[in-house]
Amino acid sequence: MNGIQVLKASLESSRKMIEWIVSDFSDSELLVRPVPGANHIAWQLGHLIASERSIILGQLPSANMPELPAGFEAAHGKETAGSDDPKAFLSRSEYIALLGGMREATIAEVSKLTEADLDRPTQGGLASFCPTLGNAIGLLGDHIMMHLGQVTVVRRKLGKPVLF
Repeated sequence: MNGIQVLKASLESSRKMIEWIVSDFSDSELLVRPVPGANHIAWQLGHLIASERSIILGQLPSANMPELPAGFEAAHGKETAGSDDPKAFLSRSEYIALLGGMREATIAEVSKLTEADLDRPTQGGLASFCPTLGNAIGLLGDHIMMHLGQVTVVRRKLGKPVLF
């Protein structure tokens, strides 16, 4: 297995993991916060989707990434993280569809890379903690897994079955 294959496997497995963990959430449960001031799951899902698009296009400007619905990035930005208005957020199925489409596009772009491409320096603010393109792509799998820990806490708060 080479580096490209490892990154693709990580991207695929982290997507499957988050889809599984939220599969039994209702749309209203996506707005439950684990503790006051923490981000709810709807905001986190949108943040993951918007971040992935931004990271890929920031490093691969010619990448073919899906467009986001009008106002999506603003609804999932730092300024709106405190909103609990259900009308400001999407349904679980809409988030999963957007996440899936974004992740498929990311994997397609990764498939076009060579092993040498993974060593290319990253651009912009990402370079301070992800010095190479390979690091930046690896971050996308890690990013989902980091937020997954927060989703798991909400699962427990709601009394949902322990999945792992």
